[in-house]
Amino acid sequence: MGRPGPTRDNDRPHRIGVRGHDKNLRRHPPPSKARRAQPPADQGRYIMSNDQAEAIATVPELSEEQVRDYLKQNGDFLQRNPDMLDHLHISHASGSAISLVEKQVSVLRERNIDMRHRLNTLTANARDNDLLYEQTRQLILALLEARSVDALYTAFMDAMKNRFKVDYASMILFGEATDEGQCRMESAEKARIEIGALLKGRKPVCGVLRKDELAFLFPDAGEVGSAALVALTHGEELGLIAVGSADANRYSGNMGTLFLTHVADVIVRLLPRLG
Repeated sequence: MGRPGPTRDNDRPHRIGVRGHDKNLRRHPPPSKARRAQPPADQGRYIMSNDQAEAIATVPELSEEQVRDYLKQNGDFLQRNPDMLDHLHISHASGSAISLVEKQVSVLRERNIDMRHRLNTLTANARDNDLLYEQTRQLILALLEARSVDALYTAFMDAMKNRFKVDYASMILFGEATDEGQCRMESAEKARIEIGALLKGRKPVCGVLRKDELAFLFPDAGEVGSAALVALTHGEELGLIAVGSADANRYSGNMGTLFLTHVADVIVRLLPRLG
């Protein structure tokens, strides 16, 4: 016989009937490679410290004003973040939802209407001022052509009635009362008694006056609701000019008196030459 060869697995004797080993092997199988390679439960997971948690908890919330200021400074925010449009909720006056573009168009339309109203108001005021300027220019020329106090008085009263269409007008000069001449003359003392409060500041007065003040300014007029008054002063009190209206809202405290003051400045420079 020849030399025996290597023993193969099939030729090796099997262990059969060994008690206790098979049961233990099935109950405790050897750990697989995948199970041995599994990392610990906390490995690779971010653990927040107590200080970090407290810092996040104490971060102040943004106020509406801060958000408004940011959006004003970053007008292209929604363009850079279009997904945020899905989180915006805008309700129409009727209760139905509308898109942001429709809301912007609605706001722009309202602003356009408001600006149009303002433009119409400015245009109307400019037109009235142009007419008032032309009327004042014609009055100044008429005053410059006057050769006497009576002619000066007549030019003023005619312009107030025919050009300016005021309800009531008055020119009162301070001096010795007399029946001669057309211009009304009153003593300065009497004027201070009757309307001293109106003359005290030597500034234009415009608005609703007391009945006794209106009666002194417009003795022959009916019911007067409001008036504008400018004192004639040129170093000293020379008199006053006034216009009145039956409408209590015609002359208000916030109304400008530029043109009436301009007329008064011209009159006070003409009176010394005509007196």
